[in-house]
Amino acid sequence: MDINSQVKDIKQSFRQMMDGAIAKSMRDKGVDYKLNWGATLPRLKEKATELGKNYDLAIALWKENVRECKLLATMIMPADEVLPEVIDIWMEQTDTQEIAEQAAFNLYQYLPYAPEKAYSWMASEKELYQLCGFHVLSRLFMNKQEPNERGINEFIDQAMAALQGDSLPVRKAAMSCVQRFAELGLVYERLAKSALKTINLDFL
Repeated sequence: MDINSQVKDIKQSFRQMMDGAIAKSMRDKGVDYKLNWGATLPRLKEKATELGKNYDLAIALWKENVRECKLLATMIMPADEVLPEVIDIWMEQTDTQEIAEQAAFNLYQYLPYAPEKAYSWMASEKELYQLCGFHVLSRLFMNKQEPNERGINEFIDQAMAALQGDSLPVRKAAMSCVQRFAELGLVYERLAKSALKTINLDFL
């Protein structure tokens, strides 16, 4: 089956997953997709498992301005095949917090160049980029990936800036990331605590 027919089939399968209540609640919150079936993440994950990893299909799905297509694309894109340039395009085209967070969890944390991307996104002016950066770093810290000295300084600077910023989602992501950083060991915990003190925040 060619890619276009596959995409068509997949889009038709969303009808069975339709959840009007979820779609309506998103619209009420101002999350506006051209098309949104309100499919739940577990249903989409099942579909992703059924499809398996598929680069060309992920690219085709991402191009559809449909919530479920974009989410599915992040689930089936093979992390070891996708080039940084493609990820840059996906980030530019990400305009909702849900897609940003799901892309970070489903795909970006597994990229061979995940740390580089996370650090550059974290330093971005754009809220969704920062959100992705902190989410990806949280995952890397959870997997016990320790940053080098430059990385530590950069992370602390950006996290403290984010914690004093206006965006609540970014502040939450940054705080969660600081907690994961502190869990890397005693030295990290001390660094996190003293950094938080400088902006009058207590460690949770």
